[in-house]
Amino acid sequence: MRLLFPLLLALTLVTQTAAPAEVPYLSGRVNDYAGMLTQQTVAELEAALKAHEDSTSNQVVVLTIPSLEGEVLEEYSIRVVEAWKLGQKGKDNGVLLLVVRDDRAVRIEVGNGLEGDLPDITCGIIIRKEIIPHFKEGDFNRGIRAGVYAILAAIGGSYTATDQGNGEELWAKAAGFLIFLVVVGVFTVIAVFTQGFQSWFLFFFLIPFYVAFPFAILGATPGIILLSLYISGFLLSKVWFARSEQGKRLRKKLTRQFATSGGGFASGGRGWSSSGGWSSSGGGGFSGGGGSFSGGGASGRW
Repeated sequence: MRLLFPLLLALTLVTQTAAPAEVPYLSGRVNDYAGMLTQQTVAELEAALKAHEDSTSNQVVVLTIPSLEGEVLEEYSIRVVEAWKLGQKGKDNGVLLLVVRDDRAVRIEVGNGLEGDLPDITCGIIIRKEIIPHFKEGDFNRGIRAGVYAILAAIGGSYTATDQGNGEELWAKAAGFLIFLVVVGVFTVIAVFTQGFQSWFLFFFLIPFYVAFPFAILGATPGIILLSLYISGFLLSKVWFARSEQGKRLRKKLTRQFATSGGGFASGGRGWSSSGGWSSSGGGGFSGGGGSFSGGGASGRW
């Protein structure tokens, strides 16, 4: 247990070292803040996305930025769509194609109403098969154009690409999830079997890790299931330890092993601010319609 405080301190520092990147101004359907597209490509995609929105009410928007400034891709993407409110209220039919130039990262964020047309697996295929190959060749115009048209085709039911040759990515995801289980699992066990402030501090401290990593590795639905199992399992175990004789005996035995030499853990980190220097409200005749998102989509890197 002498290593518990240093490990907790390291985890805390990881979550607090980077200030959140700013959410830029919503200037239109194509927001090229990283300067990755030609004016011709911007004009072409603006016209195509406007025509799609006029005929379906779906709002598909492109955003390129230079860097995440250390922020997690999926967390930044959610902040953008929540600020821009893409899609129509009640229909939740917005989609964001996010490209981060310096971090070499791509994310497709899908509104709740379009997750049936654009499930996580389809978004992953579009990123791997349509976007990243062109990015690796340095052709950002072609990659973003291919991604946009694949998204529109998938929404319309005409995208039929199959996911082949992604064994390396599956192994990478499996390895990442195994590391998550080992590292976060140790602290989960400590949270369950200890008592008092330390137990509840760890419980709440680990929730962001159960949100960020499983959602990024497994997708939205498995991530929600795992998060729900963590919360419900923790609370039920606390009730069992408190009310059953077996639980009391087991807790007493394990408490002696996990007990620390007094004192609590300082969690005094700075808060996360979601405001930035850029305005996130729509302008120039284009704005979000109040749609909502819950983390559906996929991410990739080139």
